Amino acid sequence: MVLSMDRWVGKVAIVTGASVGIGANIADHLVERGLIVVGLARRYELIEKRSKELSGKKGKLYAIKTDITKEDQILRAFKWVEDNLGHVHILINNAGVFEETLLYNGNTDLWKNTLEVNILGMCICTREAVQIMIANNIKGHIIQVNSIGGHKVPNFPGTNVYCATKHAVTALAGTLKQELDAIGNEIKVTSLSPGLVVSEMTTLNKKGSPKRQALMNSHPILQPEDISEAVCYILSTAENVQIPELTITPMGEPS
Repeated sequence: MVLSMDRWVGKVAIVTGASVGIGANIADHLVERGLIVVGLARRYELIEKRSKELSGKKGKLYAIKTDITKEDQILRAFKWVEDNLGHVHILINNAGVFEETLLYNGNTDLWKNTLEVNILGMCICTREAVQIMIANNIKGHIIQVNSIGGHKVPNFPGTNVYCATKHAVTALAGTLKQELDAIGNEIKVTSLSPGLVVSEMTTLNKKGSPKRQALMNSHPILQPEDISEAVCYILSTAENVQIPELTITPMGEPS
């Protein structure tokens, strides 16, 4: 198998949650490889700043202010991309949130926000991208940034509905692939499940409880670029190769 991203050069990729962390790093990696990348995030000004820093790279980075919990903002973002840049070929659903609370006495609003970002927002973005790909006969790629929490329940305090949303991502990726197979479509679907990664949801979370932060800091951890390199590997595979699930964990992570 020859790994190459040449077929994506000049094509449009949408990355959600692209302002910081994993999403920002993925967007940067794709720009360096010649893609036209559109970053969706509430803190769009951070993407605009990086766009200027990446001005000499092979590709280009655009920013659209988008709250993934607002369907109208998602639809407006996809329309802007279609009208101004062309058809989306790659969607990377990276936007995600972790709200520290509990199940037995937790905050309903925090639960709702987690469900809306991690599941509903992802589903809406996926629907819009897939409809464009189908309508334009594009053999595109959907990458759902999942978690090992989508396959098991790590023993971290305050996890509440987070793992349930990531288990949903696992199921939804499988369901989408079955739906596409049923109509003979060749859009690829990959669930990418990292272990613990340095991000604002983990070791950089300024709102995290001392107990949770101490536990995270005691574990081996991945860097955002580890996930970006995995994304590039997935996209580099030949057209006849499907990677339904890729799990990445740091060396020494407890099983």
